[in-house]
Amino acid sequence: MAQTAQSVQSAMPDPAMLQGAFEPMHNELRVQKLTRPSLSYWQDAWIRLKANKRAILSLYIIIGLLVFTVLGPQVWRVNPAEQDLLQISSAPGADRSAILVAPYAPWALPEVPPEAGTATDAPAPAPPALANAGLTLVGQATTQSVRLTWQIMPGAADYMVYRNIVEPKGQGPYGLPLGPTGAADITRFEDMLDLRPGVSHYSVVPLDAKGGQLPGAARLRVDVVNSITLQEAADRKLLEGGKVPALGSRIKFALHPMGTDYLGRDMLARLMQGAQVSLFIGIVAPLLFVLFGVIYGSTAGFIGGRVDQVMMRFADFVVALPFLLFMILFKIAFGIGPGESGIIPLIVAMVILLWPGTARLVRGQILQVREEAYVNAARLLGARTGYLVMRHMIPNTMGVILVTLTFAIPSAIFTEAFLSFIGMGVAAPTASWGSMSNDGIKSMLTHPHELFFPALLISITVLAFNLLGDGLRDALDAKLRSRE
Repeated sequence: MAQTAQSVQSAMPDPAMLQGAFEPMHNELRVQKLTRPSLSYWQDAWIRLKANKRAILSLYIIIGLLVFTVLGPQVWRVNPAEQDLLQISSAPGADRSAILVAPYAPWALPEVPPEAGTATDAPAPAPPALANAGLTLVGQATTQSVRLTWQIMPGAADYMVYRNIVEPKGQGPYGLPLGPTGAADITRFEDMLDLRPGVSHYSVVPLDAKGGQLPGAARLRVDVVNSITLQEAADRKLLEGGKVPALGSRIKFALHPMGTDYLGRDMLARLMQGAQVSLFIGIVAPLLFVLFGVIYGSTAGFIGGRVDQVMMRFADFVVALPFLLFMILFKIAFGIGPGESGIIPLIVAMVILLWPGTARLVRGQILQVREEAYVNAARLLGARTGYLVMRHMIPNTMGVILVTLTFAIPSAIFTEAFLSFIGMGVAAPTASWGSMSNDGIKSMLTHPHELFFPALLISITVLAFNLLGDGLRDALDAKLRSRE
């Protein structure tokens, strides 16, 4: 044993040698001090919200919509109810000019050939249209009138004239019937019915004595040119500097950046007016019934017991009430007649009948939060009920409240659109995005811009509020903040 200890001691290096081989370090230690500023709950939530690019972009879109709604009519001062009959259903970027034509003059009858045996100085000229085979256009086709002539068709007792915006195939359908000529020898027709610039396809179908269609319909493709008379241009103040242009000159119409609707009303002005109505209903009504639902649900959840059960059974009773029936009753109670906009009854119906969903969600969150340790600690320190609700419970349920609100806003917009569709909401001439979409559906195949713009604004608004609500939910969630 002693020998082993002696061998170990001999194997260890000399301390003097170690002191010479290793020198002590005299470098100063740099201590970094990590500090974080003291932030309030809402300051921290704003920082977290700014980190969410989608939510911030949605917030900018919503601010832009509010600016478009409030300040837009101050910049674009066009009456949304004013009709421009020269530009009906005009698409954005369409030609907004017309040629200057002479005032309308009745179509003179062709000269009747003299009877046989009557002396004349010169042979009677044949009508120009009868000199050509088939259907012929006489003069220029304008929005003032389109004049057609054709040859007498064998076996025809009468002729029916049709007009279509698409080329008919086979034996029809030929399109809009413009009327019969009245006799077999009347081989001309003048169309003056709601003419619009563009391509029109005319068909002349021979009829037998009983009104049945005969084969051999004549067809003609006509390019209708937009036209205006000098008097109409002067009445609409379209003459530049009071000058009188020559016939055939181009006259510029009023500018409509987003086109016009089926009555010639400016789409941009109506979209601004519709934004005022739709966003007013879509924001004010949800704010009111969500606020009431928050108060009702938090009260029921915090008190609990039998009071909670009675309050929630009443909420179940309100859910079972038919919304459309009460909307009709409220319209009658407010004295809203047929053809009048029922905006106030619509908001009242939403506030009275749509709060139970929010109340249920808030009640469930309050039942969970009131059992937390920090709430019990606040009770022991003497905190009052109002302080507990406003300081601890409502902030911890803010994410659910905001998400509910963001879903309630597009739901309110869709509700307004549905009621306007069935005639219970916004009525003409007052515009809303829902009523404009309803009008645009009727002509979406031929004039899609009348449906596209209001539907686009509805979609953008719904998407922006949903993305902002998701961002606010993440920013205000206290559990997510405690994990970072």
